[in-house]
Amino acid sequence: MVKLVILLLSATLLSACDQLDPEKVRARNFLPTIGYQASAVDGEARYQALCARCHGSGLGGGTEGPPLLDRTYAPSHHADLAFYHAVKNGVRQHHWKYGDMPMLTGITPEQVGDIVAFVRREQQQVGVR
Repeated sequence: MVKLVILLLSATLLSACDQLDPEKVRARNFLPTIGYQASAVDGEARYQALCARCHGSGLGGGTEGPPLLDRTYAPSHHADLAFYHAVKNGVRQHHWKYGDMPMLTGITPEQVGDIVAFVRREQQQVGVR
């Protein structure tokens, strides 16, 4: 019986250690790996390929999605994490009347990080802070 208790405690401790591993936590939460340096240049190309159809090539919005240069998407209102969440899970309509944003597949957290770097750079240039 003591061996069984020790075995169960060991399994619980190992499981807890796995849950606290920073890289595994980041992967579970769809975040870039530790030390990843986002590239606004790469993000611009990725944005044009994946986001511009709805949010406009100049981030000014379109018929299917809102403008990302609006203060609604300023870092003080929508933190960078909101972008990762939107890509991974989609977003229910709440600020605009464009309908829900579907989740996106086939994109990595690092690629989202590049897109966020591009969006934030563009926002800063027009004074959205």
